[in-house]
Amino acid sequence: MYIKKILVAVALLGIIALSIFSYYIYTSIFSANTAFSEEQAVVLVPTGADYQMVLDSIRPLVDDLESFNIVAQKKAYDQNIRAGRFILKKGMNNNEMVNTLRSRNIPLDVTFNNQERLEDLAGRVAVQIEADSASLLKAMKEEKFLKENKLSEARAMAMYIPNKYEFFWNTSAEEFRERMKKEYNRFWNESRLKKAESIGLSPEEVYTLASIVQKETAKVDERPRVAGVYINRYKNGWKLDADPTVIYAIKERTKKFDTIIKRVLYKDLKLDSPYNTYMYKELPPGPIAMPDISSIDAVLNYEDHDYFYFVADVKNFGYHKFAKNLAQHNRNKQEYVRWINEKGIKR
Repeated sequence: MYIKKILVAVALLGIIALSIFSYYIYTSIFSANTAFSEEQAVVLVPTGADYQMVLDSIRPLVDDLESFNIVAQKKAYDQNIRAGRFILKKGMNNNEMVNTLRSRNIPLDVTFNNQERLEDLAGRVAVQIEADSASLLKAMKEEKFLKENKLSEARAMAMYIPNKYEFFWNTSAEEFRERMKKEYNRFWNESRLKKAESIGLSPEEVYTLASIVQKETAKVDERPRVAGVYINRYKNGWKLDADPTVIYAIKERTKKFDTIIKRVLYKDLKLDSPYNTYMYKELPPGPIAMPDISSIDAVLNYEDHDYFYFVADVKNFGYHKFAKNLAQHNRNKQEYVRWINEKGIKR
């Protein structure tokens, strides 16, 4: 009788222990284990990361790291780490978090525009994907790639069409570059290529001229008219005489690209640089900035008119006054020079 009681007691203790263990396992797997107050948290797992790196990233986001670790190991996640951008949602349990980290790499939108140089573009992209600016710049300037795509280093920027693109965070520099080449080919469809051909420009030359238009006016509705002025000059064998190219030439010569130049001086027009369109008839060797798509399309769909000159309109800021002849232009220019002198703008 005594032995029977002992066996019953042992059995009851076993059942209790099993219940406690089962409860612990259940709570470890299925109970909420997030520690962040926001609706979601982003976990970035770098390429080549090991399990400890993941745990270090997860640590501040969970209430119980040990229970997460148990579930992760049971599901063999510690042996199968995947790089990427993963989104954990508030209230997730360990099972859900591990499943997310195993297979739900979420893409993000990468945007860029108005970059002046490849260095600026690389820096802008690097803050959005895993690839750093050095590796991106190296890929953009790779001699073999440029040669295969018939690009010079000066024209390499022309391959990057500013827009919003969907990428995985763990995109490499080479993968980014190859994707942008595909987007370039998609952008330059049959319609745009025909328009460029009708003007007598290659896509890269259109991009270069568009970069000048971009720098000349921030008004999208005015860009086709400004583009028309440059097309008129170009087709008639004139020098483009574009102030933004002189400004770029100064920056390129001094290597001080952060310099703000509000006024081009007569002495600047004598700077011997292939980017100085007051000195050379040819288009600059490459773009002086990254133009918006609106500027590219403004060149392709330029306004057909008889204007050859323009100057800033001091009564309608942001816009310009256009002239068909030099006499009219000089009158407009005198008004602008008076205004800029009154403002004390010397450089």
